[in-house]
Amino acid sequence: MKKGYIIGLFAVAALGLFSLNVNAQEKKEKKTEVGKALQKTGKAVEKGATAVGNKTAEVAVKGTAKVADETYKGKMAPDGSNVYIDGKNRKYYVNKKGAKIYLKASQIRNKPVQ
Repeated sequence: MKKGYIIGLFAVAALGLFSLNVNAQEKKEKKTEVGKALQKTGKAVEKGATAVGNKTAEVAVKGTAKVADETYKGKMAPDGSNVYIDGKNRKYYVNKKGAKIYLKASQIRNKPVQ
């Protein structure tokens, strides 16, 4: 009898904690003008911070690539940027978000003569 009572009590407690946790995660709509302005400003700041972070990552990875890896002379990536060759002879370029995008031989183009 006591064992069943204790198990039931724990089950009720677990359900109570779970339902409180789910309610805490809901986002409430802001209906006031001030709330809407704050939400819009928050989105603008988030967008700007993302852009700055992406540019910082791009510059950092490109700087590392210029020091550590060899630049493929006379060749360019599909987006027109430099192609780098790493220590395993893999060719890649750095995209706008700072990620290394590895290339197939068919994706590498010749740079136009200037």
